[in-house]
Amino acid sequence: MTTTATTEKQTHKLSVLEKVGFGAGDMSVNVMIAAMFFFMQYFYTDIFGLKPAHVGILFLAARFVDAFSDPLMGLITDKFKSRYGRFRQYFLFLSVPYGFAIFLLFTTPDVSYNMKLVWAYSTYLFATLMFTGVAIPYISYIGVLTADPKERLSANGYRMFFAKIANWVIISSIPALASMWGNGDPAKGYQLAMALMSFVGVLLLLFCFFSTRERVEHVVDKKPLSEQFKLLLKNDQWLVLAACCVFGTLGYAMRGGVALYYAIYFLGASEIVAGQFVGAGIVASIASMVASTWITKRYCKVQLFRWSQLLVMLISVAIFVLVSPGDIWLAFVLYILLCFVVDLHAPVFWSAIAEVVDYGEFKNGKRVSGLAFGGISFCQKAGMGIAGFITGLLLTYYGYEAGQAQSEFTVTGIALMLTVFPGVFHALMGLVMFKYKITNDFYIDMQAQQGKTDIRSSKSGLSEEYLNEQPL
Repeated sequence: MTTTATTEKQTHKLSVLEKVGFGAGDMSVNVMIAAMFFFMQYFYTDIFGLKPAHVGILFLAARFVDAFSDPLMGLITDKFKSRYGRFRQYFLFLSVPYGFAIFLLFTTPDVSYNMKLVWAYSTYLFATLMFTGVAIPYISYIGVLTADPKERLSANGYRMFFAKIANWVIISSIPALASMWGNGDPAKGYQLAMALMSFVGVLLLLFCFFSTRERVEHVVDKKPLSEQFKLLLKNDQWLVLAACCVFGTLGYAMRGGVALYYAIYFLGASEIVAGQFVGAGIVASIASMVASTWITKRYCKVQLFRWSQLLVMLISVAIFVLVSPGDIWLAFVLYILLCFVVDLHAPVFWSAIAEVVDYGEFKNGKRVSGLAFGGISFCQKAGMGIAGFITGLLLTYYGYEAGQAQSEFTVTGIALMLTVFPGVFHALMGLVMFKYKITNDFYIDMQAQQGKTDIRSSKSGLSEEYLNEQPL
């Protein structure tokens, strides 16, 4: 193949069908994300009958598994390539096991308590491994779809939109479907509802496989892993983002994990209305993504990141102080506002990862990309695991009893876990961001000093790897 032909292949523009197919992959990934993020804690305690503390330990244990499975999957994708490419084949071969893993998560055998724990550990860890097998290749997939920075940015826009839509559909529909199909048996209802969603997830992965293809050869980093790790630790701006990721995920995951509890036990809503309550927050997040893009074209994106997260703390305290038990409408309004402000930082954060990779190369003379993204992914999962563990312990401390009328002490604790406690973590994230120095002007100057002429998206400071990771 000639050089010209190769260039045309690598800069080929993606069709709308390919962008939709790429977005469908993230919709499938978010079937499991939404299930684990918003329903799993409630399902395990109120439907399956596990103790909150035991659920928290399970979530933490799963993150230790991720510490080994995530980098291992990255090494596998680096080592092996099939006729389908380096990443794409996993969407085909793991689609059915992935869907089956989701189904098993919401299957509840009638066994002793200890055997329930064994079942929960087995199915949750199996789901975690299947998620890794699909998600790690998907994260890297945009890099081999096309070499055109604008096309990557556009495809990632489709991806984020479809991911949020998937979250909204699942959160809004699962409680209603479970109530309708369960006929008084919530365990059966959730199993049937998630069986449908897992089937859809399989179809979406297959659609992603058949509608897209790899065009660009993935370049494997030849530096030893130990050297990459040392270089990453020397990158002070990456360390700032890693800390932000842990704090932000702690806040986001704790709030998401108790949102159903809050709606049901504090506001007195039905499960269907509780699903609508959480779903309204997802709609606000979608609007926030659009607003963030508009704001960062006119104002400093780093300042938006800092002050929006500090504002989250104030809104969280306001919800705790102003919303009384049963005050559903005020809770809806303030929760929508909270979710809107929380996610103003998301596009800035995910674009910043690519910027700190460039910064690390500028500072140390060597580039570390894959481990930088993988490290942030691990920080995100670590935050989720720690949040699940803390939530389980707090529910136990506040005397939560599944399916029972809760004491005033308990509902107050649940309210704190939705508002003030997560707000503290978001405020810490905002404060840590005062150590982040890669503003738009800084990034442009840095690129100019490196003698690079392709200053990518200089008005917004976004690079071609923009949004290569899944935001929460």
